[in-house]
Amino acid sequence: MKQQDAYLVLDIGTGNVRSAIVTPSGKILGVARADIRYYRDELYPDSIYFKPEELREQLKQLTAHALQQAGGVNITAATTTSQREGIVLVDKSGKAVIGLPNIDHRGREWENHFPDKSRIYQLTGRYPTSLFSSYKLVGIQKKRKEIWNELNFFLSISDWAAWELSGIAVYEHSQASETLLYDVAAGKWSEELCSMFGIAQELLPPLSQSGSLIGKVKKEIAEGWGVNALAEVVTGGGDTQMAIKSTEPSVGDVVIVSGTTTPVVKLEGSYITDTKERTWTSRDIVKDRFVFEANAGVTGLNYQRLKEVFYPNEGYDVIERELTETASKKCVASLGSLIAGETKPVTWGGFVFPVPVSHELSRGSFVWATLMDIAFSIAENYKVLAEVSGHDAGYIWACGGGLQSRTLRKLIAVITGNEVRVKAGFEQASVIGAAILCNEANGVVVEREEAKQESSVAAGWDKGEIEKYYEQWKATREQFRAVS
Repeated sequence: MKQQDAYLVLDIGTGNVRSAIVTPSGKILGVARADIRYYRDELYPDSIYFKPEELREQLKQLTAHALQQAGGVNITAATTTSQREGIVLVDKSGKAVIGLPNIDHRGREWENHFPDKSRIYQLTGRYPTSLFSSYKLVGIQKKRKEIWNELNFFLSISDWAAWELSGIAVYEHSQASETLLYDVAAGKWSEELCSMFGIAQELLPPLSQSGSLIGKVKKEIAEGWGVNALAEVVTGGGDTQMAIKSTEPSVGDVVIVSGTTTPVVKLEGSYITDTKERTWTSRDIVKDRFVFEANAGVTGLNYQRLKEVFYPNEGYDVIERELTETASKKCVASLGSLIAGETKPVTWGGFVFPVPVSHELSRGSFVWATLMDIAFSIAENYKVLAEVSGHDAGYIWACGGGLQSRTLRKLIAVITGNEVRVKAGFEQASVIGAAILCNEANGVVVEREEAKQESSVAAGWDKGEIEKYYEQWKATREQFRAVS
């Protein structure tokens, strides 16, 4: 029996890691996932790390499970995608010694050691904080001398995974955008930024365009992972950019990507920044294209966790049905969403509703309030992008598992005044984007599996009622800000 050609996609998020097998047409044949194991570092007040050797073993095991699900396949190419801002450090012996995820803030105590933050913003397109990779490196340099003195190079997490597959170290441009060591407009490592942070340029691997063929998988990977020894390793990219690619957008389009967090982005043909320094600008995985971004923060993860609380054994279809049946929508939530330009985060949150507790209050009421919080925060960040760069297309693309709710998509349409469009497979956007990338890298021309799209519009909804909820949401948010 002839084996079906397919691609291997390694996707390393903030909370979990997965291996997926997908056909060139975008049909997902197998997916296996697991939680990433994190550890605390006692030398820093707000640090977290993973052990690369453990994550590598997880990737191997998950790939075996995904291949088993897929059946008889011939892996012709493999690519990688991951959380942004995270890095893996490799020592002079060629060993990956420590992984620092995006949620590692070991550099926080040195945030104010670099006074010219506006200059950093001009070059990097993002206001510098301990979220970004250079601060993680500074933290290692200051307190982990045994690692720093043996450091040979570092990689983004997706580029590290590609290095494990191929043995070749390169740094992809969208991921380099997150280091604060990369000139986003020029598309190259910055001597000026490296000097500011005290990072030797010798630690920076060569840059590689997403979609480039790095090389074949290593012999040990082919034999140990059950992958074709002729499979090409393709330079991947950041998970947000990979998800964006699944929508196949054009310059000028706005895309909402809802995973753990919810980036709201506008694709630009040239480098653009905000004079108020509220936004991020990154390189896209598409050559000479930029991602202009405001981020609504941890929203998709909030929805997922509340589903586990209120609907642990039911699917999203049950939630959608109950949302239409919910009698009482007099419940408002503030759950830590972010709005570009706010200087102080909301670190406390919860639900507010009239008391005594109404008999009409149901679990659907709490989900409704959660979706409102997500939709309003997305809309506020969209306003910032539109204010700086304009947007009059009349539609917004949406992708990611956090947007599975039709109610949420319709709320966004009502609040922003734009049609909200999704393509088939949008729930697995980064895997679909990776398949498209592998097609392009290998010159494969194929029709996308179920390339239909679905639109959500504002028709039938009372905008005045939504505006009342908006005012209540703002007031609730301010109440929680006061105690944060």
